[in-house]
Amino acid sequence: MFALPVYLVLTNTFKRSGDIFSRPGSLPLPPTLSNLSAVLDRPDRLFWSGLINSVQVTALSVAASTVLSAMLAHYLVRSRTRAAKLLTVLVVIGLTIPMAVTLEPVTKILLSLHLMTTLPGLILVNIAWNVPFGVLLFMGFIKSIPLELEEAAAIDGAGPIRSFFAVVFPLLRPAAASVVIFTAVGVWNDFITPLIILGPANGTTVTVGMYRQISEHVSDYGAVFAFMVLATAPVVVLFLFFQRHFVKGLLGGATKG
Repeated sequence: MFALPVYLVLTNTFKRSGDIFSRPGSLPLPPTLSNLSAVLDRPDRLFWSGLINSVQVTALSVAASTVLSAMLAHYLVRSRTRAAKLLTVLVVIGLTIPMAVTLEPVTKILLSLHLMTTLPGLILVNIAWNVPFGVLLFMGFIKSIPLELEEAAAIDGAGPIRSFFAVVFPLLRPAAASVVIFTAVGVWNDFITPLIILGPANGTTVTVGMYRQISEHVSDYGAVFAFMVLATAPVVVLFLFFQRHFVKGLLGGATKG
């Protein structure tokens, strides 16, 4: 069932419009690149502007949320204070709140900070929404790291921050790969958040661009399929690149803690 939609999108991307309607399930013989050209060569550069914005937002959101969630997870695991226990509870609560419920208060906060309709505002929202998941995943790995390693680094003169990045963080690569993939896919595929925060007149992402492509060219299914393929390709490449560490991260997170 999963393979059928993927097959239809891929094959119909390389068909002419008439062939898409007459034989949608057949192979694209002969194949054509006209649909891809129609998307890539649009005068308004809809795909390219969306791609640039999505890459910027995804890269910065993933990098910041991964590092911050790892540091917070390390504090929650190593600290025995009541504040750490309270923060752990708040992290769990943060995962239970639907994202759509927080959109209205988030937009009010961004307006007060003059970050509405800006990429930095969208990046901050993505970081806040993705940190709780990363914290819980990192906590399971950090619990398995012997405290003696950090104590030895402290004896050698390393401070807490240097000890974390020199000793702990390199051991979290499998977990970090899982966090990177989950966060990147979520941010890249998000539609409603950039639509509301950026607005239709202040830039776009690939998902919002796909929506505009469908709205403006609803009868040109070939171009719509081509936009889908181009928008999905970066995420597929990212998963293939991190696949080995991703599997280790999932298996390790299920057995540690």
